[in-house]
Amino acid sequence: MSSAEPVLQAIGQIAVRVKDLPRAVAYYRDVLGLSYLFEAPGLAFFQCGTVHLMLSGAEEPEFDHAASVLYFDVAEIQVAYRSLLQRGVHFRDEPHVVHRAGPKELWMSFFDDGEGNVFAIRCWRSA
Repeated sequence: MSSAEPVLQAIGQIAVRVKDLPRAVAYYRDVLGLSYLFEAPGLAFFQCGTVHLMLSGAEEPEFDHAASVLYFDVAEIQVAYRSLLQRGVHFRDEPHVVHRAGPKELWMSFFDDGEGNVFAIRCWRSA
C-alpha cells in the first residue's frame, strides 16, 4: 500500500468522559435530544448523524479530562438555541457570527453539558 492511499475513513465513534452516567444519559437524551441507542456496564451510546457518541467514565487517570469541543450542526441556529434554552441548556454565549465566506456566514453558540465538557451548535446562513 502506498503512503498516499488513505487508510483512515470516517469517524465512527467519539468517546466523551462523564462523571455521572445516569445524569449524563438523561441530559444527552432528554435535553439535547440525541438518539439513544443502548447502555452497557459503565457506557451509554447515542447516534449523532453517522457517528456514535459514547459516554463513559475515565478508565485511567490520563483520560479523566474534558472532551474535545464537539460542534453540532443545526438547521437553524436561532430556533435550536431557543429550543435548547427552554430545555435547560446552559449557553456560554448567544448565537453569533464567527466567520464570513462570500455570501455565507458561520454562526455558533457554545454550551456546557454539566459534566465539564464544552460543546457548540453551528449553522451556515446567508449573509
